[in-house]
Amino acid sequence: MSTRRQHDRAFVRTFFTSPTAVEGEDDSAKMVRSAAQLRGMEAPDVWVPDNEDATAPSMRDEGAENVVDVVAEHGADFPGEIHPRVVWHRDSPTTRYQGFQHILQIANPEKGAIEHIDGFVIPEVGGIDDWKKADEFLTVAENEHGLEEGSLAMSVIVESAAAELAMGDLREEIAKPTNNLERLFMLVDGEVDYTKDMRAMTPTGGLPSWPELRHNTSRGASAAGLVAVDGPYDDIRDVEGYNERMTDNRAKGMVGIWSLTPGQVVEANEAPLPPETGSWLIDVDGHEVELESVDGLQVYDGDRIELEETSDGYVLRVDGDDLELDEDELREELLDLTEYVPSMDDIVDSMEEFEAAKEAGRGAISMTQAATIVVDGNEIDITKDRMWDEATYQAAMTPISLFQDVYENRSDQHEALAELYGEDVVQRAMNVG
Repeated sequence: MSTRRQHDRAFVRTFFTSPTAVEGEDDSAKMVRSAAQLRGMEAPDVWVPDNEDATAPSMRDEGAENVVDVVAEHGADFPGEIHPRVVWHRDSPTTRYQGFQHILQIANPEKGAIEHIDGFVIPEVGGIDDWKKADEFLTVAENEHGLEEGSLAMSVIVESAAAELAMGDLREEIAKPTNNLERLFMLVDGEVDYTKDMRAMTPTGGLPSWPELRHNTSRGASAAGLVAVDGPYDDIRDVEGYNERMTDNRAKGMVGIWSLTPGQVVEANEAPLPPETGSWLIDVDGHEVELESVDGLQVYDGDRIELEETSDGYVLRVDGDDLELDEDELREELLDLTEYVPSMDDIVDSMEEFEAAKEAGRGAISMTQAATIVVDGNEIDITKDRMWDEATYQAAMTPISLFQDVYENRSDQHEALAELYGEDVVQRAMNVG
């Protein structure tokens, strides 16, 4: 089984849902109509007109009509991909049939929407046989409307234990000639329904963070050449928490996240990109604190770390412990406490330097990072040397590949990216690798 990706996008940062029909409004399609006109950093990589949970059951037939009308009108100009979510349920043939009817309706070429639609999102799937049922319905819809088999992508929402276990079967099942599962594109976590399915409880009634599910989804996507997306973060005012969740996800290889508002879309579009400027972090009680850059110095201005110069050297107070150190020992201690976060320019510089060294026949080179750390007015110079080899280079390529994927697929964000990094850095980033 090959893990070659079948779709144009190798990365999805943002999965934005909007209700397909709003009851009691003069224009029931107002939310999808508004979403279809988002551009730049406010526009998601994947827009999901949501004809399932976000839309009342009594409005879903009208919602399918709204998807057709709005996408037919605005789909050609929408800068991301469009993947409507239809109803489905592993235990309900009636619900699956309703979802199939909506797929047939939306995919009808005579209605003018399907040429702008990239695929469908299937919720509430169960075991791998249930995924095959959804795949078969899409195959039937393609044949019914004269579309090429496999042309419609399928993404599933993992919101049951059965679906989580099914991800382990994908590597074998996706290659079998008896199905069209190569159409699979995204694996999306749905932690709310997953919590219900698992009968999980917390003291506050809050939602568990489910790091295991997110890891398993990222692993399943990587093994099958798919894209992993985390579920919704419903505290839309908690920007810091949203960013912390995305940081934790990226450490698991999961770049994408569900976005509920255009504000969350902007955060999720920008967060995975390499930073504009580099920064130094220092470990304070197990938490990384960014040092303030002042005239080229990296200044710690908190009160959890103290540094006093004495006649014999220094006393470094960390977490209430006093360490008596000479200058070399202090430098080593600060090296252990600090980390550098490279900017886009830093990453590109290092990659260009390694590429030049490799061209000259060298398999590894040393890269140096230097800084002057200031604690309580005391300045200490530190230097970190990092060995770069082919594995280091390939690891650095991941954020650059993400940037290149964004730049190639989102021309509406070119101006914002040039403003962020500068045109020279953007062009160099597109040329490395």
